[in-house]
Amino acid sequence: MSDATLHATHQNPDDFAVQIADQIESFLVAVTEVAKGDEPDSAIPFLLLEVSQLLLAGGRLGAHEDIVPDERYEPDMGPEPDADGLRENLARMLEPIDVYSEVFDPYEPRTAPVPARISDDLADVITDLRHGMAHYRAGRTTEALWWWQFSYFSNWGSTASATLRALQSVVAHVRLDQPLAELDGLDTDHGMGDDTLEFEAGKVMARELGTPLGVRPAG
Repeated sequence: MSDATLHATHQNPDDFAVQIADQIESFLVAVTEVAKGDEPDSAIPFLLLEVSQLLLAGGRLGAHEDIVPDERYEPDMGPEPDADGLRENLARMLEPIDVYSEVFDPYEPRTAPVPARISDDLADVITDLRHGMAHYRAGRTTEALWWWQFSYFSNWGSTASATLRALQSVVAHVRLDQPLAELDGLDTDHGMGDDTLEFEAGKVMARELGTPLGVRPAG
């Protein structure tokens, strides 16, 4: 399986590796396009869909037996692609609903929620997935699957799951016409008070989600 044949016709579309790679490639392309900011009005529902589909691939990797790489040591991949530009673009687009509250481990007793950012999460997931895709495109299919499975358990699976919950919550708040009071006190580095933060979040929801979801602001 070579670099230039990710979607080549000779590949079996029923092959597990091909299906996982296709789902991951679709996510990478889609989130990169969203981050360009060309269609901000549909960004949140589109991200909700893409993260949901990615987690289907993650679930398949998680349910699969342990994948063992062909080589004992991971081949040198060279410099990692920089995701800072994507992170910054997403942060600008999603502000101020970028920040949400997360419990890192639901099975850890008395774990306190901590603030997290959707933009940071998506950039971290993208970084993990790109690393495996580099192996896949170089023809190291087993290495790619091993990396995607390992990093699903160690990082991007929980990160994407938390992001999905945040995105779903934003959409639910809009559809149910509920305020975002749970944002109060999270990441106040912009100096906004509680009332201002909730007001600004409401404006962003109306602007970015109102039209695509058929929601109109009250009043």
